[in-house]
Amino acid sequence: MKILVDIRNEAKVPFVLEFLGSQAYIKTKPLSDTSAKLMEDLKEAMDEVKLHRQGKIKLKNAEQLLNEL
Repeated sequence: MKILVDIRNEAKVPFVLEFLGSQAYIKTKPLSDTSAKLMEDLKEAMDEVKLHRQGKIKLKNAEQLLNEL
């Protein structure tokens, strides 16, 4: 199983990485800023799709998106 951990306190990053790295059953791999941003954007998009399916928001159609360009 894979999980994403967001460490909000930069001072704690070395401690958390050292702890996770000391566990034989845990493999760590830092994400680049670009990859982290992409994952955040994808999660936001999926949340919007979920809200749309529940009828809570209305999404733009392809024609509306193209007109914005």
